[in-house]
Amino acid sequence: MWTTLSIDYLILTGAILLLLSILASKTSGRLGVPSLLLFMAIGMLAGADGPGGIDFSNTGMAQFMGVFALIMILFSGGLDTRWESVKPVLWKGVLLSTLGVMITAGVVGLFVWQFTGFTLVEGLLLGAIISSTDAAAVFSILRSKNIGLKGRLRPLLELESGSNDPMAFFLTITLVQVAMLPDTSLWDGILSFLLQMSVGALAGYLMGKAMNWILNHIKLDYDGLYPVLLLGLVLFTYALTSFLKGNGFLAVYIAAVILGNKNFIHKRSILKFFDGQAWLMQIVMFLALGLLVYPSRIIPVIGIGLLVSVVLIFVARPLGVFISLHFFKMQTREKVLISWVGLRGAVPIIFATYPLMAGLVKADIIFNIVFFVVLTSVALQGTTLSVVAKWLSLYREVSPKRRYPLELELTDGFHNELVEVSVPSECSAVGKSLVELNFPKNTLIVMIERDKKYITPNGATILEPGDNLLVMTDSPKDLASINSCLGINRI
Repeated sequence: MWTTLSIDYLILTGAILLLLSILASKTSGRLGVPSLLLFMAIGMLAGADGPGGIDFSNTGMAQFMGVFALIMILFSGGLDTRWESVKPVLWKGVLLSTLGVMITAGVVGLFVWQFTGFTLVEGLLLGAIISSTDAAAVFSILRSKNIGLKGRLRPLLELESGSNDPMAFFLTITLVQVAMLPDTSLWDGILSFLLQMSVGALAGYLMGKAMNWILNHIKLDYDGLYPVLLLGLVLFTYALTSFLKGNGFLAVYIAAVILGNKNFIHKRSILKFFDGQAWLMQIVMFLALGLLVYPSRIIPVIGIGLLVSVVLIFVARPLGVFISLHFFKMQTREKVLISWVGLRGAVPIIFATYPLMAGLVKADIIFNIVFFVVLTSVALQGTTLSVVAKWLSLYREVSPKRRYPLELELTDGFHNELVEVSVPSECSAVGKSLVELNFPKNTLIVMIERDKKYITPNGATILEPGDNLLVMTDSPKDLASINSCLGINRI
């Protein structure tokens, strides 16, 4: 048993698995395979049914690790969410992450109830567990191939993926309670939903404001303590919100969005810290879930797993998307792509541990079905996203991010931001001098990267196709004005 292994052996095993996962992530984009799939595969190979032989059967530990990892991933994603990009698609994202999740869970649940031996509550529970999306692997593939999405699809998908986990979590917990206590009333469920979401949203907003104030006013003696301080505040936000009967995941995400759109001390280093932590948590979470599953137990549920996957991918998810976005002006092909980006990740597997911990009769079967559905979704949708985007004529080429030799950290009283802007060949500013562009007075082009060389610009500098501009601005809200001056159409 793994609990009897020495500490040194456990550390060595963990280090090997971590290094293998990082090496796998380096090649995953080139092969068109999401990192998630490879992380899980490594965990399964190291597990009891694989050559590694590690017997990891501690469901409670896996659940704890999963919840902690999800907190970190949601916070890191929220920090990178730009409000000016999300604001135009806010209501679309809210409907997708609430109504869309409920429709997806309901359709899958009714199908499972009608065509399998599951009860209605068990079917709905299975549907709720797999109702949330995970777009992290999706964007890693798109970035690796330098493929973007036209229109406002990307911020919409980012908003949905960051905000739909709370709804899926609420449905899962509620249905577990109903399965254990059949007398639970619908009215109690509605009140619980309103309480969780309202308390979660309010707590997230207030804590986001508080985090920004604390970071800018605490004046710690050691710079390295600022990320640690923020980590403590993040965990405090989740725990306090949950204690107040609110949705801690929603609170963490909203707090991150609030904080990420404000200026605070050591912002760049803190963003890098949480980005690295999010990657570490993804790897650890996927490895742990891979260790937890027994592939031999998945074989008996392949039949029903395939049926559930087909219904989820081709019926439930599209219905949720088309109904949720019915009242918005969107092209059918955009809705089709959003439907296809309904990629399931590790979150459903984490949620599937709650029935196991509650001791429900069919919890083992539900867990194995969920794991198979996730693998199917990642393998099918994750490897064909770029193909589908091209087929629907919704992709656009994007330049890879440049690494400038200039690193600035915000200090007290410094409220500017550096943004990177790429100049495409069809841009109307190509061939014009900087003085002709009439940039806003509160912006300044600090540096131009051209042909792997760095140019110090002046008013007479002529822009060329492929130039990458490093622009200093008082506020990220000025990015729209900058794009307008450059003649870049970004919607």
